[in-house]
Amino acid sequence: SLFREQVVEMFDHAYGSYMKHAYPADELMPLSCRGRVRGMEPNRGDIDDALGKFSLTLIDTLDTLVVLNKLEEFEEGVRRAIRDVRLDNDVVVSVFETNIRVLGGLLGAHVMADMLRQRGQRMLWYRDELLHMAKELGNRLLPAFNTTSGLPYPRVNLRYGVLNPLSRTGTESDTCTACAGTMILEFAALSRLLGDSVYEEHARRALDVLWQKRQRGSDLVGTVINIHNGDWVRRARNQAAAIWAGQWVRRVSALLLGLPWRFSEFSPPQHYAAIMKYISQPPLLLSVHMHNPTISVRSWMDSLLAFFPGLQVLRGDLKPAIETHEMLYQVTKEHKFLPEAFTTEFRVHWGQHPLRPEFAESTYFLYKATGDPYYLRVGKSVVEKLNAHARVPCGFAAVQDVRTGAHEDRMDSFFLAEMFKYLYLLFSEKSELPFDIDDYVFTTEAHLLPISLSTSQGPCQDNRTGVYASEEDLFSYSCPSAQTLFPNNPSFAKTIRDGSKYLMGTGGGYQPSAGRGIELPLHDNGMEPMEFLKSMGISLTPLSDGSIGVTSTGAQLDASSQKGVYRVKLIAEVTQAPEEEEVLPLAVQLISPPFLGRTVLTAGPAKFGMDLTKTEHGVSACLLRKALYKSCGTGNGFEEGGAPAFSVQAACLYKLMVKGHVSLQHDKAHALVRIYHREGSSSEDTPLFQMVGDGGGTDDITVPLVFLFSREGAGLLAALEEHRNVDVLLLPRDRQLGQEPGKAERLKGVNIKIRLAEEG
Repeated sequence: SLFREQVVEMFDHAYGSYMKHAYPADELMPLSCRGRVRGMEPNRGDIDDALGKFSLTLIDTLDTLVVLNKLEEFEEGVRRAIRDVRLDNDVVVSVFETNIRVLGGLLGAHVMADMLRQRGQRMLWYRDELLHMAKELGNRLLPAFNTTSGLPYPRVNLRYGVLNPLSRTGTESDTCTACAGTMILEFAALSRLLGDSVYEEHARRALDVLWQKRQRGSDLVGTVINIHNGDWVRRARNQAAAIWAGQWVRRVSALLLGLPWRFSEFSPPQHYAAIMKYISQPPLLLSVHMHNPTISVRSWMDSLLAFFPGLQVLRGDLKPAIETHEMLYQVTKEHKFLPEAFTTEFRVHWGQHPLRPEFAESTYFLYKATGDPYYLRVGKSVVEKLNAHARVPCGFAAVQDVRTGAHEDRMDSFFLAEMFKYLYLLFSEKSELPFDIDDYVFTTEAHLLPISLSTSQGPCQDNRTGVYASEEDLFSYSCPSAQTLFPNNPSFAKTIRDGSKYLMGTGGGYQPSAGRGIELPLHDNGMEPMEFLKSMGISLTPLSDGSIGVTSTGAQLDASSQKGVYRVKLIAEVTQAPEEEEVLPLAVQLISPPFLGRTVLTAGPAKFGMDLTKTEHGVSACLLRKALYKSCGTGNGFEEGGAPAFSVQAACLYKLMVKGHVSLQHDKAHALVRIYHREGSSSEDTPLFQMVGDGGGTDDITVPLVFLFSREGAGLLAALEEHRNVDVLLLPRDRQLGQEPGKAERLKGVNIKIRLAEEG
């Protein structure tokens, strides 16, 4: 295809620039057009720990050359690596980065070279030199595991190890979970290719320690652990580092190391269930406390989580994969690239973008799983943005800040190792590849290892058993999962994506209608009323007569459209609610199977009806599909003078019903849930407010009333559509979160008084 050819051209530009301007240095500096050599450029801290004076970018890129069918360049690259690369350098490197990039790169390139040699057309001169280099590097990494716990040191000196007086390392006491947990794939592959168990044994022991140290109540692990005593240093569950450390190993244990219940005591299905229970709240992945996982510990996500939808595809858990990926795509459309970190409101937290490939990785897996051409369009947008905003004369430069577009003199090796590999595979049919891609598993760094290693007898033999999945899971947790087989049907993915298309406040869901001129004097008492009205779908435009034009579509009103238009005077006062009236968020929690309390919808309160904050355990009710009403009238309790200020979506629920307040007692409803009409609105991006009556007709209401924004309401209706009945619990949000009553963050709400009057 045209885009596959464009990917090849981009790769040639990046790889050619490295080989011309940087080799044999570890990395290319694309703005300076020269190589980055450790110690000769200003120190960048931990980032430089990936550089070991071992031609990092070449080693990391070798198997990408084969995927792109550049076999001559691959053969020449292997000759260069054998001739030029030395691994005994007196330099301190990251054990984690060296493992996934260099050891993984050597193993992947060896596997490709061996495959080509067996075909009898190329690499006939090859005598496993890359495998011997991998063995040497594995031996140079092994000293990092010389700890009492078996968890590896985070850094090692390639020449002097860790504890040698000349090593300049070994004083560290902590390491990240990913650093200790992601050694297993490369080390196990090295052991099985060599027939030497020592590497796999060390990596297995480290993974065993991590799993044994999990919080037994939640089956979660922390982000930083003490390598000497195994104590957790930071217990906040990080969706990038710790999910990565534990979750990608699910495919590893299934494909490379045998079934998970034979994988010592590590139980990936059990750990995945914990992730989905506590951390995954599609489309978000939250950070929670491992000992109290109902409490979120930070309000931002980092870009590394973009790999997780791809991993969920491999498990067969497609729905949350689609939801999270769509959220990430919306962020890229807003900011051109994924910021290194962004808030749960999708604002920039850290603006850097070092050309990370994880989003392209998940896009590739989703396209192969669904066949939906939508993901081809997503991939095309990645290609276009790279060319438009990252391409420079000497390669591609990282983005220093997505808000300004400024570049950074940096092109990491993973850009060549992963980005182009996944993009090329996305735009290629299996028949167009030089080998059967389904015969290989991707490592963390997208290096290719043969699945056949999983059927070979591993060198580690033991009789250890643990508590694992039951026998019925033998088939369920194969990879990809046969338990949740997904249809190869593009409309399936579209249906799920549609729920996320308004995440960034866009999507074009409203069509312009006949405008009318409205005067809107606003009394601003320190808030941002314009932003609040905008969040409700109301836009303000100055008119030629000095008044303000208002439209609920977001479209501006031109002067010609105002002639002969019925004009309405709207007097609105937007004020900050007094402290005693600050809005305390409520929750609608789905408690019947299969939800079991995991689905929680943030709700707004009413100033009348039962006070849920004074109930000990909330109010439960049953929602019945057969009693779902359509079109229950327009009464909504937001009225003043008989004119509706907000129109509520015309859907009502019996037992949880929307039917106008006066009939509640008569219909013996246990509770009432209203759904705010604005399509795409949600509690995440719209200020929470509270329902207030019109001064009469509410005193006799004793049942609790809450309202849901459109997206949360759609989730409730979808649950009802799928299941015959749904039990729900209405209660204050802070009690659902596992906090003491009254300890939840009180949101700054608003009271709105609106009066409509004819004019002229």
